[in-house]
Amino acid sequence: SLPFAFWAAGGEKNSTVVSFFVALANLLLTSQLILRWLESGHFPISNLYESLCFLAWACTITQLLVERSWPSPLISAFTTPISLACISFASFALPETLQEASPLVPALRSSWLVMHVSVIMCSYACLLIGSLLSAAVLFLDTNQTLQIRSSSVAIGATRGSNDNYSSDLKANNDLNLSSIVFTRLENLDSLSYRVIGVGFLLLTVGLISGSVWANEAWGNWWSWDPKETWALISWLVYAAYLHTRLTKGWQGRKPASIA
Repeated sequence: SLPFAFWAAGGEKNSTVVSFFVALANLLLTSQLILRWLESGHFPISNLYESLCFLAWACTITQLLVERSWPSPLISAFTTPISLACISFASFALPETLQEASPLVPALRSSWLVMHVSVIMCSYACLLIGSLLSAAVLFLDTNQTLQIRSSSVAIGATRGSNDNYSSDLKANNDLNLSSIVFTRLENLDSLSYRVIGVGFLLLTVGLISGSVWANEAWGNWWSWDPKETWALISWLVYAAYLHTRLTKGWQGRKPASIA
């Protein structure tokens, strides 16, 4: 789907071929994960190879859901490469010994495996897709002034304008209403904000469930290993992103640079 996505983005026309191939890839990844589950006897997310395959699956389904909200070739052009990178690294860069299914260690034989790791990987997929859409906001139409008029505007950025608008309503009872066509940067900003919001919520649930599982398995809530530390850093970064949008009224390229 990647060359078709670049071709469609160059012509600025949406392509159903891209969506078809992404949906087909998602179905094939779903089949692969189910077959591996049946073969290994445990949920296929216990090593790096399985995690990357699951991440590619989550990225493709997130991409399809985002495209339903706004069918634009830009979404496929910016998000398809991350799914391809995940599955390519898993298939060609990892040695065969790391691709083979192996029995679970005692600490992983828990129902928390499905709950915690699947939620964490889905949060990574949402945050990756949302960040790539934010990158599109940064790098597309850099000479254009970005004035957000969509629902992604924070309360702090619109309070003053709403007061003026209310006074105008009182002074003039005759209103001429017309629809507003949002620019592609406004749509990208709104979508990235919503997708990152979902990813942040999933990451929060994943961190909490991981702490509970760690306490149950090893007797401590937090061990500061690299994986946990980077997950916490990611949580803090995206918390700052949402904070600037919700309370500081940042919009457009400023919060996109954080993402």
